[in-house]
Amino acid sequence: MSYHIAFDVAHKPRGRIDDNLTELRDQLNSNDFVCYNFLEVPITEESLMPFDILVFVCPDFSRITANEITQIVKWVKNSGGGLLLLSHAGGDRGRGSNLSEISEQFGIIFENDQVLDERVNLGMENIPLISTFNIPHPITSKIDTLCYRSGCSLSIVGSGAFSIADSNETSEPFSCPLVCVSEIGNGRVCCIGSYEIFRDKIGGGFQCYDHPSFALNIFKWLVSDYRMELRSTLDIPTPISRPAEETSQIQIQPETSTTSTPSEGRTINIDFSMKISKKSELVELLKIFQNQINTIKTTIDKLIKTASESDKDIIESTQLDISEVQDKAQDIQPSVQKIPSLPEITSEISAISNKEKSEEALTALPPKPEILMEEEVEETGLKPVPKLKTKGKTKKELKDEKEGLESKLTSVEDLLEFIDKKHSSGTINDEEYSKRSKKLQNDVKKTKKKINVIDKFLEK
Repeated sequence: MSYHIAFDVAHKPRGRIDDNLTELRDQLNSNDFVCYNFLEVPITEESLMPFDILVFVCPDFSRITANEITQIVKWVKNSGGGLLLLSHAGGDRGRGSNLSEISEQFGIIFENDQVLDERVNLGMENIPLISTFNIPHPITSKIDTLCYRSGCSLSIVGSGAFSIADSNETSEPFSCPLVCVSEIGNGRVCCIGSYEIFRDKIGGGFQCYDHPSFALNIFKWLVSDYRMELRSTLDIPTPISRPAEETSQIQIQPETSTTSTPSEGRTINIDFSMKISKKSELVELLKIFQNQINTIKTTIDKLIKTASESDKDIIESTQLDISEVQDKAQDIQPSVQKIPSLPEITSEISAISNKEKSEEALTALPPKPEILMEEEVEETGLKPVPKLKTKGKTKKELKDEKEGLESKLTSVEDLLEFIDKKHSSGTINDEEYSKRSKKLQNDVKKTKKKINVIDKFLEK
């Protein structure tokens, strides 16, 4: 018997089964699951009925409505649905989403932080290796190590929910829930603060350590006994939308070309066809295409303008990770996200080119990696405040640097608030709280001082 999984694509997910989660999709499709792109808006209990599992893969600057949340909860409780919620570093605040408003209904929330570990990691502090599994559970069965790439921590806020994997004692925050589950009514829920553990072809992604087995364990557990009984006794409708691998295929059939006279040139007729089962699917697909076109156009315009105004040479590199750039380009929404400046891009390219080994070496996943992988460190990380260099910089570059420092300041203040909460609840003792709080407050002072220096230069 096959079980149907709906991957939501109507709320701008960072993870997509036809883009950067194809390895996950293929494994599920070959193990009695069928993956679908779920385009329904608004989500209703009725529209979820054909599906056994619903997945939100880190919505980006998109919110699920209160009515949709109510309908999802009803589907889980009444119909035995399985719900998987995946977030990212920064939590809801960092991603501009509201996954916690759903997870809170099941006793779990996503924290607005990032899990870092300077000692136990896969080359960088924001890619910690986790091996603390609290109690025996089907999801963590035969799992020894997980790589918690660019993820936030979670908290238990209600009865019935519990953590099955925690951060290390050397992590920041330490000994906090990372993978939580809850059984409520007839259904089951799993929440994880990192969607990147299932991403394709990246260090710490789907092929890392026990991740393929971990993923399969999750989806098997999410199909509750009640749901299996429902499938075997009732005539549950088949999803209307096509499976993901069929939906993503575009058939282009060139017809026989006709050669005209030299003055008329050569004409080639191309028949472009796409199978769409619902009007809403077509509208959503067109919106996605339009956003991608707008993003590319805005990025090109920005780069042309920056290049024409800049006196600096452009640094070339042959080791730029194209898959990462493409993924970020698809995620950018021009109206809400800042297009990176040319100096920022060339700086990142230069840093990548100076590494002795490329990221492909990490995908081999050695048991004990000894190299550093070059990648973007999230703004929420506790990186030291960079030295401020204003000499020779344009006002535009200074403004960009100020924006980065302000983002850093917000992240550190959020972590201060998080540490205060942990101290108030008794999770952190006075000595540990004093040490961590002092470090964060020092970061706040340094960052504010650098912002003030930039403000003075901009006022000139």
